[in-house]
Amino acid sequence: MSIVIEQPVEARLVAAAPRMPSIPATLHYDRRDPFAVRMTFPAPATLEGVEVCWTFSRELLTAGLTDPEGHGDVRVRPYGYDRTVLEFHAPEGTAVVHVRSGEIRRFLDATNELVPVGLEHLQLDLDHDLAELMRDAC
Repeated sequence: MSIVIEQPVEARLVAAAPRMPSIPATLHYDRRDPFAVRMTFPAPATLEGVEVCWTFSRELLTAGLTDPEGHGDVRVRPYGYDRTVLEFHAPEGTAVVHVRSGEIRRFLDATNELVPVGLEHLQLDLDHDLAELMRDAC
C-alpha cells in the first residue's frame, strides 16, 4: 500500500485583474507525517521562479471546507457553491487561490482511506523520533 498521496489540482490565483489565471498545484499527504498536508506550486507559477511548498494541518483543510479556519500563515474558507479559498501569508505578501471543493474533498477522502482521522498517532514512531532528536542534540 502506498504511503504517499499526490493529487494535482487547478488553483485560480486571485489578483487585481478581472480574470483569475489558472495555476497548477499539487496536494500531498504522507502517512509518515500523518497530521500534515502540503500544497506545492511549481516554479513557473511563482513570482520568485522557485517551487513553493506550504505545509499545514489536514484538520485545517477539512474544517475550512465548511467554515472559515486559520489565524496564521494559512487560512482556508468556503467560497460560493463549490470553491474553497486558501490564503497563504508570508512576509513578502499574501497569495489567495481558489480550488474546487470537490477536488479537496476527493483528496481528503483518499488521505482518510490511508490514515483515518483520529488514528494518526498510530503512524508515529515516537521512540525513533526521540532517538533522532537526542542524536542531533549531541
